[in-house]
Amino acid sequence: MNVEDLKGKRVAALLSGGVDSSVAVALLVEAGVRPDLWYIQIGPERDTTDFTCTIEEDLEMARSVAYKYQLPLEVVDLHKDYWEHVVDYTMERVRAGLTPNPDVMCNRLIKFGVFDERVGKDYDVIATGHYACTEDDADGLTWLCTSPDLVKDQTDFLAQLQPWQLQKACFPIGRLTKAEVRAVAEREHLAAAHRKDSQGICFLGKIDYNDYIRKYLGEKPGQVIDRATGRVLGLHRGLWFHTIGQRKGLGFSGGPWYVVEKDMKRNILWVAGGYDPEESYSSHFRIVAPHWLTVDPFAKGLFASTLSGTDYNVMLKIRHTPDFCPARVSMLDDGSLDVVTEHPLQGVAPGQFGVLYDKERHRCYGSGELRLLG
Repeated sequence: MNVEDLKGKRVAALLSGGVDSSVAVALLVEAGVRPDLWYIQIGPERDTTDFTCTIEEDLEMARSVAYKYQLPLEVVDLHKDYWEHVVDYTMERVRAGLTPNPDVMCNRLIKFGVFDERVGKDYDVIATGHYACTEDDADGLTWLCTSPDLVKDQTDFLAQLQPWQLQKACFPIGRLTKAEVRAVAEREHLAAAHRKDSQGICFLGKIDYNDYIRKYLGEKPGQVIDRATGRVLGLHRGLWFHTIGQRKGLGFSGGPWYVVEKDMKRNILWVAGGYDPEESYSSHFRIVAPHWLTVDPFAKGLFASTLSGTDYNVMLKIRHTPDFCPARVSMLDDGSLDVVTEHPLQGVAPGQFGVLYDKERHRCYGSGELRLLG
């Protein structure tokens, strides 16, 4: 959906206080669209005083955009919903030894979920400052497509949206690079023009992630064992403080050490030594419960089959990165996908999302959680 197609439609634009959402509003106004502006308030727990966030600064930036373009701005408090849906999801996955992605679920459950239930239902379009595009084909199907700025591309964070959510979404900056977005912000004299991009998870504020996990899950010490020798290197304080592929923060001499497995039953953290250990790579794994944004690409024959006729060639991402990996996938009887990548990938962690694209790395078809074999 292009901004030029929005005239006559009622548009809700989500402002975060950053440069990307600010420029998204500027482009809407430039195209003759007068959106209503909304700031979603998601902060620390109400009974907590040691968690800080940038809500006041974010709101100040959002208000400056509203004032500049003389647009209405309202704040919608989705704090409780965020904690009940996204934070609970995160804690459940972490407790189970998985590596969750709160940003993915925030888009699906909050920005295009609860917000739509409370506010967005009264609008035709929800516009955000994501680096992604949508395109409609000749059959009227809406596809999620990558940004030309592959470093900033956020299709992986949007790959769990429901089809109806994608159809209602508009990403005004989706065809711009970050440099171009900054240039528009400077041209428009936006307050957020030189503001740094946000890092980390907002609800944590300045609190260390491990301190947060410790507060809710506590500690559960267990052995750390060298995979090659079976030697016990020491103790970990809880498997949920670690993720597959992790190198920093282990604190053992003779390294570097990489986390290669979390044995939840025996509470053992398995590690491998060296600067690039083979054990930290995987090329064969599963994607469970794949979710399709538009249509099932396998059922529609959108992937090219290999010589075997049962495997299909795809492009794959397993984390937020500009890199795509060619892979062969096949559908198993239980609906999960068997994945074999063209080259081994470092740090494949259960719970991460595997995101599937066409061979041109243009259309994003959907995603599902990764699981290791064995």
